[in-house]
Amino acid sequence: MNAIARTQLESHIAGRFGQVFERQEKRPREILPTSIAEIDQVWSGFPRGAITELHGAASCGRTSMMLATLAAATANEETCALIDCSDTFDLLSAASAGVSFERLLWVRGDHNLERTFKAVDLLLHGGGFGLVALNLADMPPLSLRRIISTWWFRFRRAIENTPTVLLVMSPVACVRSCAAMTFELKHEGTAWPGFDSSRSREPEQPPVLRRAGPHLHLVANHSLPVRVTHAQFLQASTIYVNRERPLVSSGSAIRFRAHSGIHEFPQIKRIT
Repeated sequence: MNAIARTQLESHIAGRFGQVFERQEKRPREILPTSIAEIDQVWSGFPRGAITELHGAASCGRTSMMLATLAAATANEETCALIDCSDTFDLLSAASAGVSFERLLWVRGDHNLERTFKAVDLLLHGGGFGLVALNLADMPPLSLRRIISTWWFRFRRAIENTPTVLLVMSPVACVRSCAAMTFELKHEGTAWPGFDSSRSREPEQPPVLRRAGPHLHLVANHSLPVRVTHAQFLQASTIYVNRERPLVSSGSAIRFRAHSGIHEFPQIKRIT
């Protein structure tokens, strides 16, 4: 009898008010892959219509993840934007990572947080971007902690029903509850090519790095210098990634090694 009464009541309400009171199933978010196999296999990638934050100390792998995601998005013919607050975007590294500059808009913030955030606001409300990367990696942590939360709420509201990913890179976590996904990155160490760490050596003569012209060399005990390229350095680096948000009971941390390739270096659009 209760089931019949409930069905009749729902039919009566639907007849007067339509589908206003009908429960809508929450659809799973679409995902933007990072092209990093270890990340995509565990977490699929970064959620669209949301903010994802990457934070950690210098050389922790933030830029490598950002460039890999930019390369994947531009290869999929998506228009992307990079708002660089500290003017540290390296074009050669981006070209080596496979970023298509024809689909990338580069905005320089000139170390001005207010100007940078206004640029982000304009781009997000303008729409049309698959990925918007906000680089705050070289800004002082104290300044980032003082950012008012209304900025992040405004950004989240601007993209929540769009296919845009807002990727924020910072030295400390600053997006707080407005981030749908937060990653902490750490650089665990580098295994230099051509050097056997298991081989015993005198403690007073450890291997050292020396720069000879444009090349970086590793000089070990009683051996010839070993040339270390930037690509080899990335491949030898082990990155530890811990997902802090959303929390899960297990499988919230992984390790991976960055990779690098050689690509052409076309023109890039830039706004100053």
